[in-house]
Amino acid sequence: MIETRRLQPADRPRWETLFRAYIAFYERTLDDAAYDRAWREIASGTRLHGLGAWLDGELVGITHFLVHPSSSEPDLCYLEDLFTVPEARGHGVASALVEAVGEWARTQGCGSVYWQTHEANATARRLYDRLARYEGFVVYTMPLG
Repeated sequence: MIETRRLQPADRPRWETLFRAYIAFYERTLDDAAYDRAWREIASGTRLHGLGAWLDGELVGITHFLVHPSSSEPDLCYLEDLFTVPEARGHGVASALVEAVGEWARTQGCGSVYWQTHEANATARRLYDRLARYEGFVVYTMPLG
């Protein structure tokens, strides 16, 4: 049985382990201050939100998301990060997290949930193709620093 719920202060150490693994998966690095800042935002629950998924009592998946206004529809929920430990993949953890974000967003009056993944992430894309509609948009990023 998979349980999803808001991350709590006691979840911080395991959350950080999973978030570090997520960052490493995408071959990125963050300094410790970035993890502290992310946790502060998630813990406050005002701008950035976090959910965890527990399988057999162990935190095995995390997701981070936020709400922003839209010029043409109700507010949108952006699912920013999603990670499941390799040992728990294929057990419905990621699906449970995406669905939990969707339910949360629905209660907030959002019009939709959207996210992005790398085009080479075939495993995630198979799941996402079942859960959502690919609308063909290409993402561009302009670094400012």
